[in-house]
Amino acid sequence: MKTKTGVLLINIGTPKDCDIRSVKTYLREFLSDPRVIDLPNIIRWLLVNLIIVPRRAPKSLKAYKKIWQPCGSPLEIYSDKLKQSLQQSMQDEFIVEIAMRYGKNSIQKALQRLSECGKLIVIPLFPQYSSAATESAIEAMFAALEKKWRSSDVKVITSFYDHPDFVSAYTEVIRKNLPKTPIDMLLFSYHGLPVRHIEKTGCGANCNKVNVCPKVSKENLNCYRAQCYATSEALAQRLGLSLKKYLTTFQSRLGGTKWIEPYTDKILNDLKAQGVKNIAIVCPAFVTDCLETLEEIGIRLRKKWEDLGGEEFTLIPCLNINPRWIKTLKNIVLEQNC
Repeated sequence: MKTKTGVLLINIGTPKDCDIRSVKTYLREFLSDPRVIDLPNIIRWLLVNLIIVPRRAPKSLKAYKKIWQPCGSPLEIYSDKLKQSLQQSMQDEFIVEIAMRYGKNSIQKALQRLSECGKLIVIPLFPQYSSAATESAIEAMFAALEKKWRSSDVKVITSFYDHPDFVSAYTEVIRKNLPKTPIDMLLFSYHGLPVRHIEKTGCGANCNKVNVCPKVSKENLNCYRAQCYATSEALAQRLGLSLKKYLTTFQSRLGGTKWIEPYTDKILNDLKAQGVKNIAIVCPAFVTDCLETLEEIGIRLRKKWEDLGGEEFTLIPCLNINPRWIKTLKNIVLEQNC
């Protein structure tokens, strides 16, 4: 009998339920990850359990309530559909599973469901590499693997921001969802990171973490910020946008530490002062719509733009279960299974 290949997709995670206890549990697990808050253990524990979670959980719950669906969080719903769609598109020799780095449907449980597979292809669903997301997922995956698979039987995708099929899929989604009214500016908004995270990856490029990053090279190969700028450039070229028609920005800051710039929420003030009226925003660091896209951008940022006197505000959805995105994942798997 031919040995089957397991395909493990890993996303960030979501609270089990939309209640304060579930949100606190999720935040505590997420923020206790040393790759997320890279401080000494005792300081991180005190910060997370005594300050951040007690203060942030009620606000996060309020935000989750605005996007929660009858059958769960959007991220969970789309992730389950993604798994089903990819499985249907693959041959019988593949078994597809979805896991979450934090919260319900853990990596360990997903690997148990793949225990009969002879080979494993792991795809953290983060297009651009970062220690906080990608490396954390990979580290947790290998810890859960124990001795089931030899390292030679496990292949891991660390990034796919520059994969032509990924760029094509996002280009298609953007084109389909742009409004009929011409926009003045397209914002590519990515999840932010503390500046020190970029520095810890060994980025040797001449960059001040404020202006445009140099192109990805051996000096900044694993630089998250550089990969984000490369993603924006690739998408802008496919869309035929001039440099004056798009910007790369970063969202989702936490705490008072220095984060990579420019900030998505702050840039709106500059755009309004420049006479920009109609904007569209897409979030290419996310492949699945979630709290950061639907609530932070789709609700809070939209309100800020309206309060500033802006006119059109269009949030482009993530890839979710777009057929071209399913085909992209299929092609990545087949490339790794050669």
